[in-house]
Amino acid sequence: MERPNLLKAGQKVTVTEGLLPSNYYYTIDPALAMSANIPFRCRLVSREGIVAAVEEKPRGFYVTVEFDEPDVESGR
Repeated sequence: MERPNLLKAGQKVTVTEGLLPSNYYYTIDPALAMSANIPFRCRLVSREGIVAAVEEKPRGFYVTVEFDEPDVESGR
């Protein structure tokens, strides 16, 4: 995220999935923030989450979103 105060902790957000040749990436709608590249094996099932934190760092604002995802390791 490039500007402050676009998202706040506790806010519900939706994400759009993008596809690269060897990864996925996610954009918080409407184009507020973008994820790093995510390997195929870590693809999100959920498209809605809750903002857990917004941190200001030298390269911009980093947004952490929590998703209700199944436990991939245990198959649940």
